[in-house]
Amino acid sequence: MQADVFAAHTPITHSLVLVGGGHSHALVLRKMAMKAWPTNVQLTLITNLVDTPYSGMLPCHIAGLYDFDTAHIDLRSLTRFANCHLVIDQMIGLDSTRQKVICQNHPPIAYDTLSIDVGSTPTKSQVPGADQYAIPAKPVPSLLQAWKSYLESLEKALIQNPKTTATIGIVGGGVGGVEMAFAMQVRLWQLVEKYSQAAKQQIRVHIFQRGKHLAKGRNRLTQWMVEKMCKEREIQMHTRETVCEVTETTVRCESGLVVTCDRTFWVTNASAPSWLKDSALSLTSDGFIAIDDTLQTLSHPNIFAAGDVATMVNHKRPKAGVFAVRQGPPLYENLKCQVTHQPLMPFKPQSRYLNIIDTDTEKSIASWGPFAVHAKWCRAWKDSIDQKFMRLFSDFPDMPLAANKRDRPRASISPSSHSSSPNLSATSPQMHCAGCGSKVGNQTLKRALNRVRAEAASNSDWPHRNNIYTGLDQPDDAAIVQIPAGKLAVHTVDQFSALVDDPFIFGQICVNHCLSDLFAMGATSHNVLAIATIPYGNSNKQEEILYQLLSGTMLALAKAKTFLVGGHTTEGTELSLGFSCNGWIDPERTWRKNGLQPGQALILTKALGTGALFAADSQLKAKGRWIEAAIQSMLQSNQMAAECLKQQGATACTDVTGFGLAGHLLEMVQASRVEVSLNLNTIGLLPGAEHALKESIVSSLHQRNLENALPAIRPALDSPTLGSPELSNSASSRKALSTRQSIEQIDTHAPDFQILFDPQTAGGLLASIPASQVDSCLSALHQLGYKESRCIGSVTRAIHAKEAAPKPLTIAVTPIPQDSEFT
Repeated sequence: MQADVFAAHTPITHSLVLVGGGHSHALVLRKMAMKAWPTNVQLTLITNLVDTPYSGMLPCHIAGLYDFDTAHIDLRSLTRFANCHLVIDQMIGLDSTRQKVICQNHPPIAYDTLSIDVGSTPTKSQVPGADQYAIPAKPVPSLLQAWKSYLESLEKALIQNPKTTATIGIVGGGVGGVEMAFAMQVRLWQLVEKYSQAAKQQIRVHIFQRGKHLAKGRNRLTQWMVEKMCKEREIQMHTRETVCEVTETTVRCESGLVVTCDRTFWVTNASAPSWLKDSALSLTSDGFIAIDDTLQTLSHPNIFAAGDVATMVNHKRPKAGVFAVRQGPPLYENLKCQVTHQPLMPFKPQSRYLNIIDTDTEKSIASWGPFAVHAKWCRAWKDSIDQKFMRLFSDFPDMPLAANKRDRPRASISPSSHSSSPNLSATSPQMHCAGCGSKVGNQTLKRALNRVRAEAASNSDWPHRNNIYTGLDQPDDAAIVQIPAGKLAVHTVDQFSALVDDPFIFGQICVNHCLSDLFAMGATSHNVLAIATIPYGNSNKQEEILYQLLSGTMLALAKAKTFLVGGHTTEGTELSLGFSCNGWIDPERTWRKNGLQPGQALILTKALGTGALFAADSQLKAKGRWIEAAIQSMLQSNQMAAECLKQQGATACTDVTGFGLAGHLLEMVQASRVEVSLNLNTIGLLPGAEHALKESIVSSLHQRNLENALPAIRPALDSPTLGSPELSNSASSRKALSTRQSIEQIDTHAPDFQILFDPQTAGGLLASIPASQVDSCLSALHQLGYKESRCIGSVTRAIHAKEAAPKPLTIAVTPIPQDSEFT
């Protein structure tokens, strides 16, 4: 029995941190998911991109052949599959002495073993105007956004004048610049052909190359084919030209050549990230990380590197995706050997390799050694290679049920590996009891709190700080707080398990979720007590998790000027956090659920869908960008929304959380004894929520919410408006008016109906305001950043004291004009 418990609660004793979602790390994560991995190792990926572009498909994505999902690796799904924690942030420095990754937005993240695959950036800073006006090829998301923006502006111009011309410049005539020139020309042709019969005459592409030939580094036959293609397609080649200045509309060369361009794209030689020079890592003369045959840095045996950011000192190769892909498998093996204290294995990259240059969406140039061929079968061959590679990161094999859980157990490691950890025997007993042994160690907690307090914003000027007698500076058994004269105390409590891997982000989400109960009452938050469960691990690992968790907590509390006055920590199998929240309110300004009044409008401040989205996430069926959008919504506090609703005359309010929109609204309806009408078309959905609900992917609480609320819902049959005459006079409401549907026409399985029962985490506020205030209220909320705020219905009538009201919630499905603010 004890052995089983120990296997289920293997303490975390080693942190392996991967920085960057490049091709090498993508393959490492795939292999981590498919093969046994030590249970005591916590895996973390730090990346600033949840969707990482695959370089092999980028040209044809720009040309319009591949869509976004086809050409990008979804790192969130991949990390879920690999049971790896995901942190969305950018590395800006390294403290190799204290073994911490310095991030742009997170507190420093500790590691025992580190692997870096952050890519490179084009060199452009020495040319005047390039930083300001040229569009660099990397980071790729910025390039794609700029390209999309240019296409949209060009199309608007073509609509006004079909003879509009388009001219672009590509600075850098290497393989990357050549492929970009070909791809952009194809896409521009496709766009202009929609409006003009002379598309090829209206498109001009210029390539600026310092050297004699394009496609530097390829064999002479390949270069000849590339230059021949440029001549045939009338791409202007400016070879032996050195760009000396870039302006908003021109490219100037040292020879005196001046070319007018709508946009200039910068595709020059790669350079290393600037933070490397201060990292104490071994670097090459051009600033890249110097690594040996095992992919370890020459200076730090516990730090590995791969991809464009690194250079193998014994086997120098071009900065190309093909080498990053080949480094993936040996990097995986050596990282595993490192954490299990096994000998590392050397890797030698191939000296010759297949290179394929896309010339359009139908043909490619394939080269090997001195040979080259330009044909359709080369494009088909490349497409087959690329599609096979990308399927590795989308077509995951079926896994056992436990595999879909965030903390599924990995393969155990040998007892000798456990004993190698210096802290394990002292802090991790084989049997974890539920009594005193469940508490996190005193020193672990103390160190984490000291670090957090040292970095937290000062609270010396926060309101009512002097009302706290104990709980701020010195720990005590309980906090003592004085309530201001003439105020009522408001208390609430909530706790839940982590729904995201990142404890820093989870801490912020949990604060927002728990404080919302106070804001929904119209109260001012003042202090909280925390209750946290930290996963089993040695003291160092638990301290780091607690430090990240409390750092996020303190950040969110600081925004609300709310004090942390104490709490309790325990050990457990998974991370969880909760708060007892305390505040006060003016007795005359209390919001209660019985404050709905006939003729009022219903305002919802956030889009819905977190329940379905995280259910899809647990099944590896959610796109990373959907989850990131949901996280951004959950990170938005309801505090300013509550203040805005007060100013707009709100009389009732609730936060939409676990019971879903229908459940929380029905609490208000039943307390107020009124009937309300909802328009399903006006309810905002988070990206991906509609897809999840269409696939019948719902939260475990969804069905109970539906069963509880459904008896009180009826479809609208004949009422022509959303509600009262006052509401129908508002501009926002007039856009949503139309004849309602019959009961047979309302699909109860449709996403816009099912969203009513979706449980929310850190959801928005639902409030009733005077109908005359709808437009000003929505405008104010939008200006405050609550962009998804909507008017979703109205309070239609009061229910008389003797009148039975079994179905007080009316559902309408109303067509919305395309120019409506609700679309």
